Amino acid sequence: MEITLADEKAYVLTPAMGWDQAREKAWDKKTQVFSSGLTSLFSRPKSEEVQIVYSERRFEPFWHVVCSAHYVYDRTRQYTVTIPQPEVQTITLYGQDFPVEGEGTRQITLTGIEHCRESHERVAFFDGISGEERPWGNYLQYTRDEITDLETFAPEGDIVVPPQVRASFVVRQVLGGMLKPIQADALLEERVEVETIDLYYRPIYAFEYLWQPKERKVVGEFDGLTGELRTGGKTIRQQISSVLTKELLFDAGIDAVDLLIPGGGIALKVGRAIATSRQKK
Repeated sequence: MEITLADEKAYVLTPAMGWDQAREKAWDKKTQVFSSGLTSLFSRPKSEEVQIVYSERRFEPFWHVVCSAHYVYDRTRQYTVTIPQPEVQTITLYGQDFPVEGEGTRQITLTGIEHCRESHERVAFFDGISGEERPWGNYLQYTRDEITDLETFAPEGDIVVPPQVRASFVVRQVLGGMLKPIQADALLEERVEVETIDLYYRPIYAFEYLWQPKERKVVGEFDGLTGELRTGGKTIRQQISSVLTKELLFDAGIDAVDLLIPGGGIALKVGRAIATSRQKK
C-alpha cells in the first residue's frame, strides 16, 4: 500500500464583523436570548431590564480533513447467459464450446476477468473541542490567514481555545470509515492519500446578559463569520495559558495511529508512512 500524508497547516479565519457590529447585534438580541425554555412562555423581560455585563471574543478550533483511497485490481467473475431456445445445445464463443445446461431456465456459464478501478474521497470537519463531526464546509469560503507559529498565536485582547482532540484522532475517524478489504485476484494499485489535515480557528463573540429583576444570567454567542446566534453557551473570561505546539497537535505518528485499522497490517503501514513523512520535513 502506498500512503501519502499532506503537510499540516493551521489557519485563523478573519472575523466578518468587528466588535462594533457584534455589540450592536448583541444589543438588538438582548431580550431574545431569554426567550428559550418554559419560563419564557409566561415571563419575558422588558428591554430596559436587560444589561450586558461581560463580553469576550475567542477563537475556537476545528479540523478540516480530506482523505482519498484508490484501488486498481483484477478479479475473476462468472457470468450466466440465459438461452431461451430449447433446441440450442452448445454455443461456441471465441473458439470455445459452452454447453447449455439447466432444466426450465437454460443457460451457459462464462468466466471472465474484471479489470476494476475504485476511488473514494471523504471530506470531514470536526469540532476541535468535542471531536464531533460538523457540517462546517461553509467556513472555507471566508478569508483566512495562515498561522506560521502556533506557540506565539495570540491575537491581542482575544482568547485562543486550544484543541482537545488532535490530528491522530481526526485522521483515525476519517480513514477508519474509508479503508476496506478488496476482494481481488490481483491487487495492482492500492493508494491512500491524506490530502488535507488543517486546523482552523473561527471567531466567536460571547456576551453575558443580566435580567436584573430576576437576577438571571444568560450567555449569547454570535458566530463572527455568519452572525448566527446561539444561546446557552459559556464565557471563558481569561486567556488560556496552555501552549499550542505543532508537535502536540499534529501527532499522527506510529504511536497514535497504529490501532487505526485492525487486520492486514494496514495500521502499521499507515503509521510508518506518516513517520517517514515527518522525517522528510
